[in-house]
Amino acid sequence: MSRLQIPLESTKLANGLRVVVVPERSVPVVTVGVYYHIGFRLEPEGRSGFAHLFEHMMFQGSAHADKLMHIRLVNASGGVLNGSTRYDVTNYFEAVPSNALERVLWLEADRMRALKVTQENLENQRDVVKEEVRVNVLNQPYGGFPWLDLPPVAYRKWANAHNFYGDFSDLDAATLEDVQQFFRTYYAPNNAVLLLIGDVAPEEGFALARRYFEDIPPGSPPPTPDVWESPPGEERRGTVPEKFGTLPAMAIGYHMPRRRTQDWYAVGLLDQVLHGGRAGRVYRRLVQEKQIAVETSGGIHYPLGDVLDYDGPVLMVTQILHKPEYSAEATLAAFDQVVAELQENGVSAEELAAVQVKFRSDYITALEAGMGGYLPRFGLMHYAACFTLFDNDPSLVNTILDGFLAVTPEQVRAAAQRYLQPGQRAIVLRQPVGRAASQPAAAGGA
Repeated sequence: MSRLQIPLESTKLANGLRVVVVPERSVPVVTVGVYYHIGFRLEPEGRSGFAHLFEHMMFQGSAHADKLMHIRLVNASGGVLNGSTRYDVTNYFEAVPSNALERVLWLEADRMRALKVTQENLENQRDVVKEEVRVNVLNQPYGGFPWLDLPPVAYRKWANAHNFYGDFSDLDAATLEDVQQFFRTYYAPNNAVLLLIGDVAPEEGFALARRYFEDIPPGSPPPTPDVWESPPGEERRGTVPEKFGTLPAMAIGYHMPRRRTQDWYAVGLLDQVLHGGRAGRVYRRLVQEKQIAVETSGGIHYPLGDVLDYDGPVLMVTQILHKPEYSAEATLAAFDQVVAELQENGVSAEELAAVQVKFRSDYITALEAGMGGYLPRFGLMHYAACFTLFDNDPSLVNTILDGFLAVTPEQVRAAAQRYLQPGQRAIVLRQPVGRAASQPAAAGGA
């Protein structure tokens, strides 16, 4: 298979800001992204929720743009925008007609340089975040499952195990100085990458980046917490009550290797063998054949990302909603049988070849795809940002497939034997309570 040849160019400004430009002149639209190397697991202990809080704070105005003016100006230009927080990054992005590019760069530079971190904005957005937690987690069926439920069971270091949305006590205790210091530490140009994708030439993009961003002073290098920890060596379990859903659920998470190692490429394909949609072995066995589960899903970095966009400890997660007449142990036994068969028999050359073709196809589709149907080339922007921040090499968008396509059936089997062990995993059971628990699960067999 031929290697991708996306025309990507990059540079670094004097203040440390990395700039990546991908020209795509077919339509007069530019997607702009600013990614900061700060996410859930990188926020300081005692400051849980700050990474997510700042995703909100960044829309509350800057030195020359009043509150919400950023949103109004982008929308008035015919553009769209949003932001999100992940384990290792917080991102902000816009897609606008190319004649509005300078306006967007001015807005992004203004809030990087001088965000309005005021007491009023802090109190307002702290309440917004807390309400978001109540709506999206505390009062939703299976809210936070499994991405908030698994880490406290799987990990022991605070960076990986704490409540990523933020403990209300930490948010309430945050002072204005705490929040201002967080901004100064993590929202500096030397901790960020600027991406321009679309109707812009590289030399034009670099010149605009220098015009609007290069005079922003760099900050001191942010602290780099030691987030790595060894697998537990024993199976860990936890139980969470489910107040609204009626089906019992479980999440199984296996500790994965570091990115861009040989084992990492192998587990990336092992993940696809197990979780490749309705063709994945877990869905076929538990839903279609045995009819124990109603739905299964999963993957590496599930549900927040995939094998390519994290930089630290991560789990391969399998999520199962199963029928009440089957016990959790019976459901787990059926899942373990799928794993055992893979460890014993591995995958055929034909099955692996099909998985590799699909992996390549999914990757290319992701590069071309928008976000929510409205943000052109979001996938390309996202992966280029991650490869820049995590690997210092945005050109990996063209070469990262090489390692996955070189994996052999023997390597997939060896990865299953090495990483899909009870001592490598955590299990969380989501048990219905109240009316949902009026018919307890029987100890049915598989």
